[in-house]
Amino acid sequence: MSEPPRRRDASDISETPSPEHLHQQHLVRTLGLVDVVMIGIAGMIGGAIFVLVGPAIGLAGSAVVIAFIINGIITLFTAMGYAELGSAMPEAGGGYLWVREGLPRPNAFISGWMAWFAHIVAGSLYAVGYGSFQFSLLKMVGLMSDEPLLGFIPFDKLIAVISIAVFIYINVRGASETGKIGVIVTVIQLGTILTLVLFGILSMHGNPNWYSNIVNNYAPLGIGGIVAAMGLTFIAFEGYEIIVQTGEEVKNPKKNIPRAIFISLTLVIVLYCLVAFVSIGAFSPPGTLPMGEAAWKFIGNQGDLGIMKAAETFLPYGPLIILSGGIVSSLAALNATTYSSSRVAFAMGRHYNLPHQLSQIHPKFKTPFIATVTSGIIMAIMAYTLPLTDIAIAAGVIFLLLFTQVNVAVISIRRIYGDKLNYGFKTPFFPIFLL
Repeated sequence: MSEPPRRRDASDISETPSPEHLHQQHLVRTLGLVDVVMIGIAGMIGGAIFVLVGPAIGLAGSAVVIAFIINGIITLFTAMGYAELGSAMPEAGGGYLWVREGLPRPNAFISGWMAWFAHIVAGSLYAVGYGSFQFSLLKMVGLMSDEPLLGFIPFDKLIAVISIAVFIYINVRGASETGKIGVIVTVIQLGTILTLVLFGILSMHGNPNWYSNIVNNYAPLGIGGIVAAMGLTFIAFEGYEIIVQTGEEVKNPKKNIPRAIFISLTLVIVLYCLVAFVSIGAFSPPGTLPMGEAAWKFIGNQGDLGIMKAAETFLPYGPLIILSGGIVSSLAALNATTYSSSRVAFAMGRHYNLPHQLSQIHPKFKTPFIATVTSGIIMAIMAYTLPLTDIAIAAGVIFLLLFTQVNVAVISIRRIYGDKLNYGFKTPFFPIFLL
């Protein structure tokens, strides 16, 4: 299904479409800087900040902060490449598009499938996280029990599938609706996280044992635990890939795409570190835990509910607030990844690396509706059948492979097109940071 190899000139990849592109269906620029920043934050924070930080603490203890910082630094190098090409080549498709431009055709086909699959897998992760939080909240208020529907359908998985269906509908309705929903949900999400951090800091201020809490729980499993925590949470920092998928629908992409990438990445790294820090520092001293269990181990043993259990000890109505925050965060990320997966499929359909029908745009809503529905159906199947931690690790590995290809493509595109492209940002110390 791959199209014949052909090298385009610089006019083909500028913001103004060439005659060759006039027959293609194009998306509409309706998203501003705030919309795109919120999409990026939603994709990076997602439910992962509540779902994955607990298991990560169980691997690295308070050194999970180091894991987040290293992940952030590693991510920054690739993010600069994304900012560079996102400003110069603002089309739907993102990393897939650039690999297609800069590397031989087989790489484009492979990267396109990896990008599409990775976004779908990430979306299924957020749907599963939402289902877990929503089900826990409904059990907390006595509206549901652990008994599966009809004896074999888990309620949390059913909720995950329903949530995917809802966001398929929202994304088919239009990018502006997607952006508005994303802004509202992400603002609520940030409010929940800042509430947790604020009460955690206040609790630590009144708790003389907070320092020993941090020190005594530092890297209990050594370097291996830190590396494992990095692998588990690496997916949390891939939101800039979602940002570049807006390239064909964002206003002034030359400036707004690089700005959105760096603003959202900086904020997310800080927030992840703060949530992990206060969850351990403000937690009850190890001596008060069951059978003297250490704080890091207790939080880690709670799995995806670890942060909720930590917040219970220092945040009023902690479980309710964290569950609500997890619900909102997962929905924000699900919205973003539903959007991004459909744009990859749309771009691949344009180039016949997927069935060309996926490039069709809805006559009324001006969205890639077939690509959105197709991506959503696959996402729902994965969400229902796969466990959460396996989903997170699989998506992280796939994104890492995609980012490697993109870094090589950045170098190749600079060599091929030189100064013919109109960049809004160029990677400093090129190509050192991309190697």
